[in-house]
Amino acid sequence: MIVKLRVNKLVIVEVQGLTKSFNGKTKAVDEVSFEVYEGETFGFLGPNGAGKSTTINMLTTILKPTSGTAKVCGYDIIKQPSDVRRSVGIVPQEYTADEDLTGYENLVLCADLYGIPRSVSKQRTQELLKLVELEDAAKRKVDTYSGGMRRRLELACGLVSRPKLLFLDEPTLGLDVQTRVAVWNYIKKLKEEYGMTLFLTTHYLEEADSVCNRLAIIDHGKILKIGSPNELKESLGGDLIEIEVKEQGEDLSGILRVLKHVKEVRKNNSTYLVRTEKGEEVAPEIIETIRVRGFHMSKISLTKPTLDEVYLEYTGRKLREEQASWEETMAVQRTLKRARA
Repeated sequence: MIVKLRVNKLVIVEVQGLTKSFNGKTKAVDEVSFEVYEGETFGFLGPNGAGKSTTINMLTTILKPTSGTAKVCGYDIIKQPSDVRRSVGIVPQEYTADEDLTGYENLVLCADLYGIPRSVSKQRTQELLKLVELEDAAKRKVDTYSGGMRRRLELACGLVSRPKLLFLDEPTLGLDVQTRVAVWNYIKKLKEEYGMTLFLTTHYLEEADSVCNRLAIIDHGKILKIGSPNELKESLGGDLIEIEVKEQGEDLSGILRVLKHVKEVRKNNSTYLVRTEKGEEVAPEIIETIRVRGFHMSKISLTKPTLDEVYLEYTGRKLREEQASWEETMAVQRTLKRARA
């Protein structure tokens, strides 16, 4: 199947007006439209209950949309669901491996469900266990695995069909920081090994910032902004320089405002907040401009926009984990319980 070429990039996911309503009233996903390009890591950033998992469930044909259209790997999710399923892999929020089976047996079972011949799946299973460093635990039952080991096994299960596109729904949920970093190292290695496209959901800001090529900020089922992490930060207007001047009297706002790359100056008593592009270049000019006029600074600081500020700008609040839907809350609790086992 040939995937459409758009702006010199292959589009592997194309979504137009996708909507999912429950009980004819609640819109979990509200007319979202976006594209994912082949080879990139695309992320949905938003709190629990924002519509991230529901969108993935529609794109992987688990849920049928209320309205709208989508193509995944060139296949229509409504008209060609079997083709979609053959083309993608998924690592869900919850641990799905059978705890009464060994890691090896779980992988072979996944391969069976995809219709992969045993002559192929046995070798592929060994390769994947080696790739995620579970060879030594291959013959152990999954109920003896730690949270990190279970997540690595889920990654291997998602890759058993050699998918073009891998969906990762909150792939590090419930893991401690050290294990999260380790899991992402595995994911990056797998991406390079198989040349896959990754579509992930997360509410971890640092995770979204470090691993995604592009992000969609989603809240209450709507996409509010799409761009690379840097583009999203730059959309706030640049770096923020805070200057405190010892002397009262003359207002320096007009003088600072005409400096190159300065976009906005706000004064509050003896403190100036300067929004600017290229903060590292502008800061020395500001210092010199203030010095030659006989003023003295008691403080200067430079801060760069963060994804937390971006999310606050577009949603009006911080990520609100406490407002998850009942279903997602229960899923998180089950995942956390297993991760701590």
